[in-house]
Amino acid sequence: MSLAELLRLAFAALRRNLSRALLTMLGIIIGVGSVIVMIGIGTGSKEATLRVIRNMGSNTLIIFNGGSSSNSRMGPMAAGGVEVLREEDAALIEQELTASSVVAAMPQVRTQAAAIFQNANYLTSVQGAGTSFPLIQGWTVRDGRVFTPAEVKAQAKVCLVGTTVARNLFPGGDDPVGQTIRLGKVPFEVIGVLASKGAGMMGDQDDVVVAPYSTVMRKLMGRDRISNLLVSAREGRAQLAEAEITALLRQRLHLQGGEESTFTIRKQDDLVKMMSQQADVLTFFLAMASAISLVVGGIGISNIMLVTVTERTREIGVRRALGAYRRTILLQFLAEAVVLSLAGGAAGVAAAAATLGLLSAFSSTTAVMAPWAVALGMGFSGAVGVAAGFLPALKASRLDVIDALRYE
Repeated sequence: MSLAELLRLAFAALRRNLSRALLTMLGIIIGVGSVIVMIGIGTGSKEATLRVIRNMGSNTLIIFNGGSSSNSRMGPMAAGGVEVLREEDAALIEQELTASSVVAAMPQVRTQAAAIFQNANYLTSVQGAGTSFPLIQGWTVRDGRVFTPAEVKAQAKVCLVGTTVARNLFPGGDDPVGQTIRLGKVPFEVIGVLASKGAGMMGDQDDVVVAPYSTVMRKLMGRDRISNLLVSAREGRAQLAEAEITALLRQRLHLQGGEESTFTIRKQDDLVKMMSQQADVLTFFLAMASAISLVVGGIGISNIMLVTVTERTREIGVRRALGAYRRTILLQFLAEAVVLSLAGGAAGVAAAAATLGLLSAFSSTTAVMAPWAVALGMGFSGAVGVAAGFLPALKASRLDVIDALRYE
């Protein structure tokens, strides 16, 4: 029997009991759809996160307090670690390494504070930075200006706000530039609005206020030590910059050759690799969890095919009496199971496409329809159809002709 004839018989058998076929496919539809949606969300989130990191530049280096043995993989200083970095280190790095590997360097501190304007009150992230933060972090000023070196030195109470902060503090659409807001109890003049960057790996990137690090550090946080340094290396020289900065800071800290560094340097490329690996692992486990629905769907197909074999025992007996081979009977019922599973897989792909489209349109979730996920889902559904249909098809092919003809 040809493949076309097998498919014709399979579709005819499914049409005879369409409602049962649709209910049987439901498990496959949910399974394939879930797998594709989970992979789509994982892949989309990964791409969005990596895009945010790359927006900062693959040549950006972050220098943290604390040695690498006491740090997490992301690099923040461990509890009880010694704060060895100084704000003067940024100027030292620029002075010594600009000619070879470094474009710019700046101190950085971070905290949270309530941003207040008239009756509006909004909790936001506050970043203390140097004047080169647009260059190093890839920010663009939409309105207004960046604070000057003189304002950093004078600990001026000036700031730039992200679009999310501006929207929450000025819901009427007023121009924030020139207005005075309070961060906690400290008044700041808004001198600029940052262009929108959108969602990132740590949430909304536009939910931020940027002010001189000296002001944030001393007047808002009440401390005299920076959290970390940000350095922008020359194109293709991030590795060289890391080695030169390490040597320079070790010399400044008077560390001997065998002593462990009391600071840690992380390159953006390291973060890209790490985030990519973590996203791949998470996506894999999400997909595997969703694939359980495929197994359940396969069990449903197997049960229905066993019932179908019992219902069509006389038909099998007639076909065998007319000369059909056991192999032909086996292929016929196996084809029905595979067609049932693949039809469910195709419906699952359509459902996944609709779901991902709705997620992208009506939420901040970044999701993509990965072609390899579609191929994986259809491949799984075909494999489930073969596995689920084989035993019922084998049972049908082994029925005794006389007993089948006598079956009532």
